[in-house]
This record gives sequence, structure tokens and C-alpha cells, in this order.
Amino acid sequence: MSDLLADKTAVVTGGSSGIGRGIALSLAEHGADVVVADVQTTPNTADTTPTLEAIEDRTDARAEYVDCDVTDPDDVAGAAERAVEFGGLDVWVNNAGITHGSDFLDSTEEEFETMIDVHLKGTYLGCREAARAMLDGDGGSIVNVASSAVDRGWKAPGSFFYAAAKGGIQSMTFALGATLGPEVRVNAIKPSYTVETGLDTQNGDDIARTERAEETAMGRLGVPSDLGGAAVFLASDLSGYVTSEAILVDGGWVHVGGP
Repeated sequence: MSDLLADKTAVVTGGSSGIGRGIALSLAEHGADVVVADVQTTPNTADTTPTLEAIEDRTDARAEYVDCDVTDPDDVAGAAERAVEFGGLDVWVNNAGITHGSDFLDSTEEEFETMIDVHLKGTYLGCREAARAMLDGDGGSIVNVASSAVDRGWKAPGSFFYAAAKGGIQSMTFALGATLGPEVRVNAIKPSYTVETGLDTQNGDDIARTERAEETAMGRLGVPSDLGGAAVFLASDLSGYVTSEAILVDGGWVHVGGP
């Protein structure tokens, strides 16, 4: 275990499964104590070991789970308070999200509102509570999870909801970097299709996966630890002069992928 993030405390929303789990584990592996903020403890993927247990088994970091609905201001504030009790909030990762597999012409306002609430409102609340704690302390780093859908459209059911929400997250990231700097850095990471996530488990297709992998420069699909590595960089002092940035972690898919 490295000490790159030693003496730092991080909150990861949606940290029980998928990308959030990969980020939480990566932060812990580099020395950060982690508050896993989610509405469930059990991952919705093949490996059902709770993230809390995985961190404790694989690292020397401290970890705690808090029940957190990111659309509830009190829940989000509670997650921040728990991190402060750990010793101070240094890193906040807004990862929690949902999907809707709706056809556009049959979609509803309720579906749209739910998507915006979880992704965009949830990120807003997370940024707000993180900034309050960080500005009362020694500053910190906020990492928002946007998506390659910000840069490149695709026609999967529900992608229009998802792209709208993630586009808002990217724009908010840029604005907050200016608003909260220099004490708080605000950046985003933008994954493309990532295996070992709930979406992949529910909707993955081997043929589609193979075709998508062939469109990347890396010749493979992303896994949660790929996003974890990017989050570790943005959380650490290695990125001390990086803010208001959104980093594609997509194996080159957006810029070199097929039509």
C-alpha cells in the first residue's frame, strides 16, 4: 500500500458498487481513509463483498459505511460530518448515479426529473457540503464523475437523460473550480463503457462489448480500477495545479473510436 494519500479522508458517494467501489478501493490502497456513502452496502455485481469489508481486508485504511441518498441534503451533510469526525474532509468523489432505459418518444418527465435529481442535484449537494467542510479546514479536492457521453452521443435507450445530466456535471465542475479556488480544486473524470458495473451486469452483451473494445485505442473496455487511478491522481498533490478540468478515462474511445 502506498502512502500517496496518507492522512487524508475521502467520501465516495455510490461507493458500494461499480465505478464508485473501484474508486473507494483505489483511494484506500493509496492510504486514504474512506467513507462509503451509498443507499446499499452490497454491490450489485458478481463480487458481493461489501466495499467496506474489501477495504479492511486489502488495505490498512480505515473505512466506514454511511447510508446516503444523494438527493437528501441531510444525508449528504451527514456523510461530510462523518468524514470530519475521521479527522477532516480532504477528498470528495461525487459518483452516485442511476440509469433509465427509456425510449425517447415514450419517456416521461418523472424519469427525466429523477435522472437530473440523482446525478446533477446529487453532485451539487455533494460539492456544496464538501466545500463547506474543506473551506473550514485546509482545503481539498472534489472529483465529479461525468461521462464520455458529454463528448460523444450514442443511441442506447435512456442515453439522452444520462448525457444531459452528465453534461451539467461537467459544466458545474468548470464553474466551481473558479468559484472555490484556490483552496478547493474541482475536477471531473469521464468514463466510457465500464465492465464490472451494475449497468454492465444488467445490460451487457458480449458482441457489443467486443465491438466497443475494438473501437478503443487500448483494445479493451475500462474496469473500475481505471477510474480509481484517475481519481487517486486528482485527489493527490500530484495534481496540485489541476482544477476545472475534465479527464476522459475511456481508452481513447471518444477521439479515435469508430463511427
